Amino acid sequence: AEKEAKGDFEHTSSIRGLETGNVKVHQDAKTGVATLVMSRKPINSLNLDFLTELNIAIDKLHADKSCRGLVLTSDMPKIFSAGLDITEIYQPTGDRLHAFCTMLQDLWIKLYGSRLVTIAAINGSSPAAGCLISMCCDLRIMTEGPFAIGLNETNLGMVAPFWFQDTMVNTIGHQETERALMLGRMYSTEEALKVGVVDALVPAAEMEAKVQAEMAKWLRIPDGARILTKQNLRQPTLNKLIAKKEEDLEYYVKFVTTKTAQNIM
Repeated sequence: AEKEAKGDFEHTSSIRGLETGNVKVHQDAKTGVATLVMSRKPINSLNLDFLTELNIAIDKLHADKSCRGLVLTSDMPKIFSAGLDITEIYQPTGDRLHAFCTMLQDLWIKLYGSRLVTIAAINGSSPAAGCLISMCCDLRIMTEGPFAIGLNETNLGMVAPFWFQDTMVNTIGHQETERALMLGRMYSTEEALKVGVVDALVPAAEMEAKVQAEMAKWLRIPDGARILTKQNLRQPTLNKLIAKKEEDLEYYVKFVTTKTAQNIM
């Protein structure tokens, strides 16, 4: 028993101080809540390396039995994440593009299906895949200010994959999603709160306290019941991508490498 306890403690300690080039993870040993800070300068754009680091960090947190909650945030001024790094899909090489798309799919599966209580502390603008990441979380708290958030792919001549669309439908409803996606709409913070893209707005100075209060409320629910309820609600959406992962990958690769899409990029 002592050996097992020591092993768990050592594993938790390594998670508590995890830091890579673009990702910092700190865990409160008392509450079991980890904070994952996205830190890829200048705007947390998601390239292959960054996506790989995020996947690895989340895998390690899921493997840590003492971890019960995850706060996802950014240390970039006025930006949560700018979404996909356009250089990954402009004039791409086949192998790297496939790896990039696969890592994005995997990140969505991990976050959307996470057993952890997940809260996005959105401290700035968050277009496209940045918005997707936040919508994967159980709760989204955004900083007040002149920021914007949304899935704006059509403005760039792109089409949001079906699992982007499903995530937004499950968050704000079908009709609002149709309008938002077809118009490539970026919501102001107040608009995002009104339609449900985010759940709360707070001054920057109050973000930490608000996140802690909300996390404490969620953690009062027994983990087993909460996790099974989340699984029952989200598994059908997850299964759609899991069943069509290769098909989705090939479709997206074919689309972004068309002459029309490349010219727009």
